[in-house]
Amino acid sequence: MLVLVAPGQGAQTPGFLTPWLDLPGVEDRLRALSAAVDLDLVHYGTKADADEIRDTAIAQPLLVAAGLVSATALGEVSPGAVAGHSVGEITAAVLAGVLDDTAALTLVRKRGLAMAEAAAITATGMSALLGGDPETTIPHLRKLGLTPANVNGAGQIVAAGTLEQLAALEADKPEGVRRVVALKVAGAFHTEHMGPAVDALAEAARELTPADPQLTYISNKDGKAVATGAEVLDRLVGQVANPVRWDLCMETFKELGVTALLEVCPGGTLTGLAKRALPGVKTLALKTPDDLDAARELIAAELDSAADAAGTNA
Repeated sequence: MLVLVAPGQGAQTPGFLTPWLDLPGVEDRLRALSAAVDLDLVHYGTKADADEIRDTAIAQPLLVAAGLVSATALGEVSPGAVAGHSVGEITAAVLAGVLDDTAALTLVRKRGLAMAEAAAITATGMSALLGGDPETTIPHLRKLGLTPANVNGAGQIVAAGTLEQLAALEADKPEGVRRVVALKVAGAFHTEHMGPAVDALAEAARELTPADPQLTYISNKDGKAVATGAEVLDRLVGQVANPVRWDLCMETFKELGVTALLEVCPGGTLTGLAKRALPGVKTLALKTPDDLDAARELIAAELDSAADAAGTNA
């Protein structure tokens, strides 16, 4: 069984979309999406520097657009499940048939702007913890007033809160944590500090008419499959101010019997986590069009395995 996944903010790098523009139709599609949200995605994906694309209001629509064009470049593919990390959930919602391209880009553009505005209210940030055990680390973070904003599995946790709280974490690390690394993000995403963004996103969501997922859609909220488009949209809104539980998503992958994980552009982060947390699962990240042939081979192999299993069980 194949799961198709989409990365979150921080996966973007300067110029990462440049090679994708050589594929037929990609530039036209990006320009159409750019017009829909009044943002030059071609420029930001090819010529903008790291500081420009670190801006939350730019990074989020850029990542969703990149995921969509790379998934389309794969050709016909019917994964057993889809999921995305943070803003990648919006990409996954399109892959599952819940939203169309324009609705998704409109929503993510408003999401990015609203989160940037919320981050400007209080000086906040996020830090990754290297090492440690979640059972020890999470209570320690809560004692300091911090939120475990990303519980990513494979021992990876990202803490979020005020700059003062993060400074206290540097001075008082949880047992077993080797280092605390400040992330280059605009604020404490997936925490109570994003409350104002939830309200803005809820208003934007009321203008959309989601369809029910055509594929198994796994939610960051609790790692559960979501059956209706209305609930997918409701969870996308609420997730802005609640922790990402990617660890629970990967537990669900195990329960579903996932045997291969394919990460859309700009891939790498989620495949790295899967290699540590899902031993035996084949992984592949779409970084450039050079990865497409290997991805298609992986998809074909999974289809052959599924057909063989069906024949054995018949």
